[in-house]
Amino acid sequence: MDRLRIEGGHALRGAVAIAGAKNAALPQIAASLLSPHSLTLQNLPEVADVANMLALMAQHGATITRDAGSATIDAAAASPADTGYDTVRRMRATVLVLAPLLARFGQARVSLPGGCAIGARPVDMHVAALTALGADIVIEGGFIHARASGGLRGNRLVLPSPSVGATETAMMAATAARGETEILNAAREPEVVDLAACLAAMGARIEGAGTHRILISGGTVWRAATHRLIPDRIEAGTYAIAAAITGGQIELSGARLEHMAAVVQALEAAGVRVWPGDRGLIVAGGGPLRATDITTEPYPGFPTDLQAQFMALMTQAEGAAMIRETIFESRFMHVPELSRLGANIRLQGTTAVVRGATRLKGAPVMATDLRASVCLVLAGLAAEGETVLNRLYHLDRGYEQLDVKLRRCGARIERIGP
Repeated sequence: MDRLRIEGGHALRGAVAIAGAKNAALPQIAASLLSPHSLTLQNLPEVADVANMLALMAQHGATITRDAGSATIDAAAASPADTGYDTVRRMRATVLVLAPLLARFGQARVSLPGGCAIGARPVDMHVAALTALGADIVIEGGFIHARASGGLRGNRLVLPSPSVGATETAMMAATAARGETEILNAAREPEVVDLAACLAAMGARIEGAGTHRILISGGTVWRAATHRLIPDRIEAGTYAIAAAITGGQIELSGARLEHMAAVVQALEAAGVRVWPGDRGLIVAGGGPLRATDITTEPYPGFPTDLQAQFMALMTQAEGAAMIRETIFESRFMHVPELSRLGANIRLQGTTAVVRGATRLKGAPVMATDLRASVCLVLAGLAAEGETVLNRLYHLDRGYEQLDVKLRRCGARIERIGP
């Protein structure tokens, strides 16, 4: 199994091209099953999660044509074959095929999903949304069995929390339902807005994406479509923190400030400079870092997917920072690994207290989930000596050529064999 070897202490300088958003790609790939016409997705990131989702489409009978940075999915011959555990165990987003299969074929049998070990992330809200639209669903034997023999019917859905996945499930199902669907307390993330834009290109009629109230007129007449994914705001935030933690300067080519307001606010509060450039955003460290408290929240709040990376940054800030996690109950699994590098972090329930300006020293560490893995890369860039990161498959799920992009900015980092 590959590992990353990192020699810390080198300021990063250069430019990084931000890839398309992984978390936008996955539901849009799943949405291709709704239509008998082709869907071309551009700006697709070359990451394992995208490859796995495309493989899942092929298992359902879709034809996949790949080109540089894009894929055309033709689901004309698709079928509601079982979505087995071997595929879905790799990532939780595979549950997103449930709604389009059910909407198009009137039935679906999808294995309960796997993914990162960062919390329960139950499928209850997905099931409740589909049930409200007229589906009969039973969970047994590790599978979700869904049926809508009479077709789905539009309804008024009130989500108990603004879940991104549940919002996306409800949107996809509602496009094929009879009548109008109203989704209240909907997630507002840019990835949800991008899914709505993709569905609209395919023929759907959707209003209100990006607000807490989304209206969808069902009975979509599908058509062939092409859609370009938004840039990955989590990747952009990760490289912004890489610049800050090494005292360097990086241009984030393609990054959108409007998707990163809470992150930029936290970085600036910590003493990091951020300003718009000709091609995206420019982030510069180099000055003293200040301890800054954050609380993870649904968009437009601080994203949970950048909590671990920000914690790594706070190990180098003067003072004590409080980091509160409100989204996933098990998302502090990176703390023991950061402590191996010398970080001073104390856990108090859902809050981590980070006492900063510590001298990190390189050591062997192990990734426990996707974002924890890149948090340890960032800490290794700031640490004295050599850090070796094990279990890279987590990292490869969501970051396109991370080591290559960092090396182009002056990092001493290499991928090594077992």
